[in-house]
Amino acid sequence: MDTLTRMRAFIDVVEAEGFSAAARKIGRSKALLSKYVRELEDELGALLLNRTTRQFSLTEAGHTYYQRASEIVREVDSLADAVRESSGDVRGRIKLSAARTFADAPIGQSLIDFAKQHPDIVLDIHLDDRFVDLVEEGFDVAVRISRLENSSLIARRLGPFSIRLCASPELLAKHGTPTRPQDLSNMPCIVDTNGRSLANWRFKGDGEDSVSVTVSGPIEVNSPMAARAAAVSGLGFTILPDFIAAPDLAAGRLVTVLDDRILSGSGIFAVYPHRRYLPAKVRVFVDFLVHWFRTRDGA
Repeated sequence: MDTLTRMRAFIDVVEAEGFSAAARKIGRSKALLSKYVRELEDELGALLLNRTTRQFSLTEAGHTYYQRASEIVREVDSLADAVRESSGDVRGRIKLSAARTFADAPIGQSLIDFAKQHPDIVLDIHLDDRFVDLVEEGFDVAVRISRLENSSLIARRLGPFSIRLCASPELLAKHGTPTRPQDLSNMPCIVDTNGRSLANWRFKGDGEDSVSVTVSGPIEVNSPMAARAAAVSGLGFTILPDFIAAPDLAAGRLVTVLDDRILSGSGIFAVYPHRRYLPAKVRVFVDFLVHWFRTRDGA
């Protein structure tokens, strides 16, 4: 049994957070995976996993080995992809991170359309509204909806994205319409805790600088969909992605305020780590999304 096979088994177990879950995911027996990991530990002369009936965790050596082994396996797979690409054979698994908001919105159809068009590529989609560490957690690519910040990642812009400060007509009738961002500090607001600014909302200032306003209200929730529902119910002002707010704005259930103070520069991006060999499957996936969004925007 070669080291690479044992290495892959160890990575599968770590990423599935257990032998049973990994066995179900990849279609191998729990006993076989346990054998591979035990042989790997014997080969290395180090314990990689702490195993009990109720607990699963990496040892310090296991954590270090997982990080480096994941990089090695990705490089091996990327090199194989590059060779397959030259023969027109693109296949494999893409581990994708995306926000639940993206998948639940109409633009989430892009993922389904890709899967239909590329049946030899398996999209392993992990929906999480937090910003995952692509390298640390072994992701091939992520779709992010945000302002692009400096990082060690490569980013390709897929499409435009803007935010809206929204409230229900009933709330405005009760509390009035803010005329400047600072007014929000004395008004009920609904905070989406997925946002990096949390309860410190940033707006355009009177000059070139931006202004930060600390807000509070009856609900803090890590879901823009829940924040939307709360705003429609009249609980407070909230900041929403345009594609989440659009149906309620069109129906009059929500209205926008302070439109001229909303910061621009956000977008929808595909981001992926710098690698010596960019896997062909990742390039095909990102190219597809770029084309999908361009076609949609032009429709």
